Amino acid sequence: MKMVKYTSIPLAAVVASVFVAGCEAPPPETVQLGYRGLAMEHVQNPGDLARNYKANQPPAVIPAAPPGGPKVSEVYQNVQVLSDLTVADFTRLMVAVTTWVAPEQGCNYCHVPGNWASDDIYTKVVSRRMFQMTQQTNSAWKDHVAQTGVTCYTCHRGKPVPEYVWTTDPGPDLPSGVSPTGQNIASSTVAYASLPFDPFTPFLDQANEIRVIGNAALPSGNLASIKQAEWTYGLMMQISDALGVNCTFCHNSRSFFAWDQSTPQRTTAWYAIRHVREINQEYIWPLNEVLPATRKGPLGDPYRVSCVTCHQGAYKPLYGAQMLKDYPALAGPTLIAAPAEAAPVEPAAPAPAAQPKQM
Repeated sequence: MKMVKYTSIPLAAVVASVFVAGCEAPPPETVQLGYRGLAMEHVQNPGDLARNYKANQPPAVIPAAPPGGPKVSEVYQNVQVLSDLTVADFTRLMVAVTTWVAPEQGCNYCHVPGNWASDDIYTKVVSRRMFQMTQQTNSAWKDHVAQTGVTCYTCHRGKPVPEYVWTTDPGPDLPSGVSPTGQNIASSTVAYASLPFDPFTPFLDQANEIRVIGNAALPSGNLASIKQAEWTYGLMMQISDALGVNCTFCHNSRSFFAWDQSTPQRTTAWYAIRHVREINQEYIWPLNEVLPATRKGPLGDPYRVSCVTCHQGAYKPLYGAQMLKDYPALAGPTLIAAPAEAAPVEPAAPAPAAQPKQM
């Protein structure tokens, strides 16, 4: 009996391995990210990568408009952004934005039919601010988006509301008197890990300290709690999942703490976190008063952005496709400055007698 028992174990292992091997086909690949011997590697499944690459392709470029012609501000009223474009360039960009954001709804998603100048539809007010946000991103946040830049399509992908947005999670419906701590909730926001389910509000909306590793030994060198550490890990899991990468994409697992042992992507991520905060605080929250309830969460806060809003599983949004070069109006502010009023010309006075020079 003992012999039968012992021989059945390896047999069961072989059978089990056949089923387990079938769960990961084709076999994962490993890409080295750092120096040899540091285990800084990215593990990827070729099948998943191919599917994600196909899902992150940019749309076809609309042919360039013919040069010349009147400025849009000379033809249309209430053009507060993009007003220095020609009518042809402006129309081309509007057609592109419609296909990027509201292909089914069309122009009337933002405009009152027959009254293009009207601001009566809230989406026009929002879109005007989104144009400014996009221009700010491409001109002031090159440490994050570099020369690749972003367009409306980077987030929207043909949907009026980007697929991946978030609001503050009020947590599960628990009996009165029970205060949830945030852990042990099956949430996709932290890749279903046993971590606080809302890493967005404290770090991508508010500016709480992310760093939890101290410079000195415990107990006096670091006052960060285990809960704070778990919150940080939750944010890191969300970023990892959003970009489709491992921790070693930014960090050296030998020392997550050390900047001098990290990859350049960690610096980009540092800027990215602060950039996302600016988007949420400076561009989205101020629009909350004009947004309908259908664009808000259960606590009345607006839909906001996170890393996955743009990245959608790719280490670079759209795998680095450079859409911005085809739509240069989104690269920076395009608002015409009001001409300065000319100073009144005073009549010439007779030359005075010689006087000491003023210093």
